[in-house]
Amino acid sequence: MAAVPRTRPLDPTAPAGTLLVAGTTSDAGKSLLTAGICRWLHREGVRVAPFKAQNMALNAAVTPDGLELGRAQAVQAAASGIEPEAIMNPVLLKPTGDRVSQVVLLGRPFGTAGARDYRRLRSELRDAVLDSLTTLRSRFDAVICEGAGSPAEVNLREGDFVNMGLARAAGIPTVVVGDIDRGGVLAAHYGTIALLDPADQALIAGTIINKFRGDPSLLAPGVTTLEELTGRPVLGVVPWADGLELDAEDGLALRTFDRRSEDAGALRVAVVGLRRISNFTDLDALAIEPGVDLRLTRDPDVLRDADLVVLPGSKATVADLAELRADGLDRVLEQRVAQGRPILGICGGYQMLGAAIEDDGIETGSGTVAGLDLLPVRTAMHAQKITRRRSGRLRLDDDGQPGGDGATISAGGYEIRHGRVVREGGAALIAGDPVAAAADEPGTADEGCVDGVAVGTSWHGLLEHDDARRALLGWAARHAGRDFRPGTARFADVRERRLDALGDLVAEHLDTGALLRLLQDGVPAGLPTLACGPLAPPA
Repeated sequence: MAAVPRTRPLDPTAPAGTLLVAGTTSDAGKSLLTAGICRWLHREGVRVAPFKAQNMALNAAVTPDGLELGRAQAVQAAASGIEPEAIMNPVLLKPTGDRVSQVVLLGRPFGTAGARDYRRLRSELRDAVLDSLTTLRSRFDAVICEGAGSPAEVNLREGDFVNMGLARAAGIPTVVVGDIDRGGVLAAHYGTIALLDPADQALIAGTIINKFRGDPSLLAPGVTTLEELTGRPVLGVVPWADGLELDAEDGLALRTFDRRSEDAGALRVAVVGLRRISNFTDLDALAIEPGVDLRLTRDPDVLRDADLVVLPGSKATVADLAELRADGLDRVLEQRVAQGRPILGICGGYQMLGAAIEDDGIETGSGTVAGLDLLPVRTAMHAQKITRRRSGRLRLDDDGQPGGDGATISAGGYEIRHGRVVREGGAALIAGDPVAAAADEPGTADEGCVDGVAVGTSWHGLLEHDDARRALLGWAARHAGRDFRPGTARFADVRERRLDALGDLVAEHLDTGALLRLLQDGVPAGLPTLACGPLAPPA
């Protein structure tokens, strides 16, 4: 459905309407429904912006002014028809280990914290979060906030500023999304509300059932019972919809990641399943090609036999490299290159393909670590992170080999890296020196490297550029002796269609009148308090 500007249904004299989309669990569909509500409002002529106070994700995006935010909020901004800003996700946590995360505040690294450290740190971050929301509310007609995890994690309630702590601080009506595909969604909805203290419960204005596959008539009695028990309306039952993959931020989305092709002659692309894989949205563009069989795997046989192996980004490059070696996957990659079978490294994966990585404390403090030595580059980790959008031209020879001196193809992407990569041989993947002004700092140039069948780039998002993606896939297909037939879809158009499909789901399956009333009028009065154990008020 095309966007059609209409008269804004919100009172222009009132403060910005604000809504919080919380969930019964992680991966319940908060991000997608937030994007869908943003797209629906945008098509209704509402100036809307997304907001997520705190995001824990290894998928990030870069704003036009070179700041970092969660990838989901960048997609939600696109759904809103606006550019992303760091204030849309003021706190971003990027796990670097099992219990340690880098804290990104307003788009820039702020420090590193373990779980207990972060609980003490939250009071320092809270003001930045509330100031960011206030700024957005002053500039837009509506702000759609996304919660994190579940508000029923009462062990984390003290100091919270992303779920009910945010709702309480700003008086935000809240809807709770539950994933019926997991099972037990009615109990999850009731239990989520009942576990909250009375003041938090008073802000829960309704529930949404997501990912429904069955017969609506069979669910209807459960919906009625849930409404009666909670005293809150079910604002909609959203059906399961295939093909809506939108820059997932939760690693749960990778557990079933496979895009299998029915074509026996399809180009077989295997992505190494790094434990700390970051910006795995690079895979989304590969998945739209009908002639590609795409798998995320650590299976040595699959990696050995694939026509192209992609070594993706990592938030802990040195640690993931060590695990590759421990599992013997380094030898698989070395054998591929020796046999003339292509490998593409992206960001952290590119750094692993090099001769060495110097890490004096940014990730592990392990000093100089030997790389896979499949590309003539060296990386040094620096405290100052490079975050920027890039554009340039992909270099090819007359036979389509990357790094050649023949044709060039328009390309672009974005960088999020601590590593400074210096090329000591091979050929540049990107034409020219797009960062000539930074030439006095070695490793800040982003020209990439090609040496035979090994290719590396610091650019995330390169594969979203259709001609560049198809040129690299065509190169891999020629090495494999396959007749690769690229699709005709533009990735940007596919993403827009997905956003419109989300907007359609909201328009068709949610009570949009009720959503508008929540944005216009706030939390309804007189919502009942549910009793549940020690958090319940006295009988």
